[in-house]
Amino acid sequence: MISMIRGCIRAAPCATDDDAAVMPIGRDDLVVCTDSVTFERHMPEGMTYEQFGWMAAAVNMSDLAAMGATPIGVVSALLLPKDMETSQVCEIMTGVDECAEFCNCHIVGGDTKPGNGVASVTAFGVMEGRRPMTRKGARVGDVIAVTGELGAAAAGFLALANKFDMPDAVSALCAPIPRVEEGIALSSSGLVSSCIDLSDGLATALNTICSMNGCGAIVEWDLLPRSQYVDEVCSRLGVPDRELTIGWGGEYELLFTFDRKDAETLYELGVDFSMIGLITENDVVLHRDEKYEALGYGCY
Repeated sequence: MISMIRGCIRAAPCATDDDAAVMPIGRDDLVVCTDSVTFERHMPEGMTYEQFGWMAAAVNMSDLAAMGATPIGVVSALLLPKDMETSQVCEIMTGVDECAEFCNCHIVGGDTKPGNGVASVTAFGVMEGRRPMTRKGARVGDVIAVTGELGAAAAGFLALANKFDMPDAVSALCAPIPRVEEGIALSSSGLVSSCIDLSDGLATALNTICSMNGCGAIVEWDLLPRSQYVDEVCSRLGVPDRELTIGWGGEYELLFTFDRKDAETLYELGVDFSMIGLITENDVVLHRDEKYEALGYGCY
């Protein structure tokens, strides 16, 4: 679809293959991204309208975070059923505003129209003199790292579906925390060779990085920072822990690469991250239980 659209429009002088566009404005770079969430696809039973609004903003803030941008504002467009209650609309916008406040910015405009339940948010950020982090730049020998924990959102989805009492996992799914401060710190270091968020899952994110840089990767299963809820949900439902950890999306941690000699300097930034593997010449594989398995795109 994206390739088809690109063939229909003129090439922009500053277009990127990232989730956010970077446009020089005076002496700074303006970073802009837009994304939509829908009642049908992104609002599982049990999610509140306020959480839906938070997510609509968070998916965009995460894209800014992956570039290392400082958020400066958002605009939102709502396409909502005519029979929605006013209080429910207010809950959605409260969620958008709460996420914006968390990221130290405001809602600065928007639009409303009748529709089937869509919230589309556009977020704006600035680099403040930092170099934007992009998906291109990973080199053979670079360390692969991720912020935070993996799998909590997937566990939260299954917890909701099966009515398990796991509020923290459900919160990871319904009100994800965009890693804006971490992105700013990483971009300030100037040491990150590539970066992407995990909105489509670790497997898809890593394959995207490798595809764009003509390289491969090896991921060490034992180094993955799995959420405690992954093991609990997998034990109760008998589902594979691999898919919940690396195959699902809905997570908003950052995956980034860097030269191994810079690891200590990056840890000194105060960013919570785990080193999980290395960039290699070819093939994307997972090393687990003394076996190497092909690591394809995820299922999200």
